[in-house]
Amino acid sequence: MVRIELDNVGLTFRVRRQGGRITFKEYFVRQMFRRSANPPMKVRALQDVSLSLGEGDRLGIIGHNGAGKSTLLKTIAGIYPPSRGRRVVEGRISSLFELALGFEQDATGWENMFYRGYLQGETPNTVRSKMAAIAEFSELGDFLNMPVRYYSAGMTVRLAFAIATAVEPEILLVDEVLSVGDMAFREKARLRMRDMMGKARLIVVVSHDLDALPQLCSHGVWMDHGRVRGVGPIADVIAAYTQHVRGGGQSKAA
Repeated sequence: MVRIELDNVGLTFRVRRQGGRITFKEYFVRQMFRRSANPPMKVRALQDVSLSLGEGDRLGIIGHNGAGKSTLLKTIAGIYPPSRGRRVVEGRISSLFELALGFEQDATGWENMFYRGYLQGETPNTVRSKMAAIAEFSELGDFLNMPVRYYSAGMTVRLAFAIATAVEPEILLVDEVLSVGDMAFREKARLRMRDMMGKARLIVVVSHDLDALPQLCSHGVWMDHGRVRGVGPIADVIAAYTQHVRGGGQSKAA
C-alpha cells in the first residue's frame, strides 16, 4: 500500500534580511544590539495544505513562480518537516529534483554512483548491480574515471539523471527534470521517465509545461502563494489556472 496524506500542513521559514556593505559604526551598533538590529523574518511558504493520494494516483502541481510548488514537493519528500499539521507517507519515495545533490567534486563518476545512490536509499550491493546500466545510459565512457569537477554541465546532468532514474520507485516525485541535457539525451530522458512513471505506484509532478501534464497526470493542484487554489481533474485545473492568468491575475505565469 502506498499513500500520501497532508492534513492542514503549514510551513514557515525564519530568515534574516541580507544587507549590503556597512560602515564600522553600523557594524558596531549591530553587534551591540544584534537581536533587534536584524530580527528574523517569518515566511509562510505553505498554508493549510491538505491532500490525500493513494495507489495509482498521478498528480500534477502547477502555479506561478514562487507559488510553493517545489516547496510542497519537498515537504512530501520529507526534506522540509511541516511547521504545523500532519504529514503521512507510506511507501518508498524516489525524488527527481536537484539531480546533482550528493556529488563529490573530487570523486570519479564511478565513485559518485555510490555517493548519490546512498542518498536514494541504495546499498553497496544494489548500487553495484546497477553500475553497468548507469554507465551505459550516461554515455560517458572513460570520463567516468575522471573527477566530476572536470565535467561539463551537460556531462554532470547525464550522470546525475542516469543515477537518479536507476531506481524502481513506489512513490515518484518529479520537479522539472524533463528538459535535461542536449536534444538527443532529452529524448532518452523522456523515454526513461515514461518507463519509470509506468512502474511507479503513485506520482507527483511539478511542471510549467501545461501541454505535457495532461499526458502524465489525471489530477492537478493549483498552488497560489503557498495555498491550494484549486484541485480536481488535471484538465479542469489547468483551464482554471490559464483563465486566471489570461485575466491578469498573475504576470509570472508558466
